[in-house]
Amino acid sequence: MHQPDLSPSATWRKRFAAPHFLTQMAQANPRNGLVISDESGVYQLYAWDVANGERRPITDAAGGVSFGGISPDGAYIYYHQAGADGAGKWVRVPFAGDVNTPRQDITPDLPPYHAFSLSQSMDGALIGFAVASADGFAVYTLQADAIPTAPDLLYRTDATTYGPVLSHDARYAVIGTTEGSADGDFCAMAFDLRDSAAPVRVLRDTEGSLQPLAFAPIAGDGRVLCSTDVSGEERPAIWDLRTNDRTDIPLDDMHGSVTPQAWFADGRRILLCQLHEAVYRLYVYDLDASTLTRLDHAGGTYSNSYITPDGAHIITHWQDATHPTYAVALNPQDGALARVLLGAESAPRGRAWQSVRFTSSGGATVQGWLCTPEGDGRFPLIVHAHGGPTAVMTESYQPDAGAWVDHGFAWLSVNYRGSVTFGRDFEYAIAGMPGHREVDDLAAACRWAVEAGIAHPERVFITGRSYGGYLALQALGKQADLWAGGIAEAAIADWRLMYADMPEALRGYHRSLWGGTPDDQPEIHRNGSPISYVDDVAVPVLVIQGADDERCPPRQMRVYEAAMREAGKAIRVHWFETADQDGAQKVEHMALALRWVADVIAEQTRTGAKHE
Repeated sequence: MHQPDLSPSATWRKRFAAPHFLTQMAQANPRNGLVISDESGVYQLYAWDVANGERRPITDAAGGVSFGGISPDGAYIYYHQAGADGAGKWVRVPFAGDVNTPRQDITPDLPPYHAFSLSQSMDGALIGFAVASADGFAVYTLQADAIPTAPDLLYRTDATTYGPVLSHDARYAVIGTTEGSADGDFCAMAFDLRDSAAPVRVLRDTEGSLQPLAFAPIAGDGRVLCSTDVSGEERPAIWDLRTNDRTDIPLDDMHGSVTPQAWFADGRRILLCQLHEAVYRLYVYDLDASTLTRLDHAGGTYSNSYITPDGAHIITHWQDATHPTYAVALNPQDGALARVLLGAESAPRGRAWQSVRFTSSGGATVQGWLCTPEGDGRFPLIVHAHGGPTAVMTESYQPDAGAWVDHGFAWLSVNYRGSVTFGRDFEYAIAGMPGHREVDDLAAACRWAVEAGIAHPERVFITGRSYGGYLALQALGKQADLWAGGIAEAAIADWRLMYADMPEALRGYHRSLWGGTPDDQPEIHRNGSPISYVDDVAVPVLVIQGADDERCPPRQMRVYEAAMREAGKAIRVHWFETADQDGAQKVEHMALALRWVADVIAEQTRTGAKHE
């Protein structure tokens, strides 16, 4: 590799400075908006003047704030004000406020809780939210004009639950819950808030997951837009609570997942997003005419799309391998770019990616994204595992990929089995046995790159963060002969201790993925934990771990570190104090990784061997 360029002016550093952000508009007052951006180094909330683009900070929390919402009238910004353990309260701030404006606790009668989303009916009357605690999940509703009175308990369950989705006039509330499913599949559960005697209605797919997303934006309309994967791929469906009828949108000729994104204001059209083999495409579906219009937009990643209240534009967040995030307005007739709302024009461009495919164990076809430096191979190679596992790497602006490529590495990110958008069978292939087929796929990526003449067989490193970091450690033990070294960030090494220390909100998903708790399934957890393969690790390992990270708690990594040292393995653990990495830490950790890999390669070159 090239000698690491660690100078303050290095191009790779500037890519990390490009902000990531999302936007929202107040649906009844689209002059007011909300931006969630990491431009300060960590995610914070900003009041957004949509017309002139000006933003005013609303939060300055040390650990950042990564979710917020704006009321339909644009008067308030809501967010979960959490403590170090992630528990906290929903609070609100006037749109005209700033970081010094007092926060109003909207649930003063509740103890601190974990929460991830909040909704409000389009008429502004009702607020809904779900919380997680040691007692399970609870869903509440709250009259917006009665704050700070006690919220009303809508539902309580031990099953993973989100919502509620609220109808325009606050008559109906629909939650998504895995209650009643042995496989972790969601169903939709509907409540009539004006008739306490009305039975709770449930819409469930017997062999799939169905999730409620949004009500039609029309007063008195009981249609809720849902997403279902009963066909093996995500597809849109509409549940009309006025008639109890379900309508599945006929998209038989389309491949991959097709998820509903938003209603148009007329309630006659919906925006759809196809994600097939990690490639995005936007469509508009006309419910009356049963016609589908494909929008002719640029390639790349599209996220958090919504429709302006007048229906004139689709607002979406776009990026690709060469461009960082932009908020753009698209013409809903053809997808043409109408204007750029926000973006980082000065960020350095990345190099283009190409989609590649290779065969893994059991004949599985696996897709990945390859980026190479200028020149001919063979290159040293970074094999990257994304987090999740229920996630997917799409063509996007990845500063870490750019940093490796700047230093002469090829970079290959693998959408291993367990990744979404490749079909239900592919996604659920790891259920009940995590840590095995994913590792097979990462190993297959390494072998393919070597056989294709892209990678130097003695210079392949594996990396990942969170679940990807876990897979990096697992691969270093299970496929030890393939790697020159590995870098694991915010990783999991012992799932038994991980389960003991993780927040209650994450345990439901863990049980559904692993088929139970560590006590229920001890052998599966043992075989799926990197700590079980310490004796087989044969190359140096770098771990970058948060000392106060609640999602990947530190105790399990300290035990792994001790086991590695006791076994005489080459491990370095860099502990950092903030669980959510800010921009400066990301740059610091990238510099650490570049130095570490350069040192490993230099030592292996000196000794003539990559393995112990």
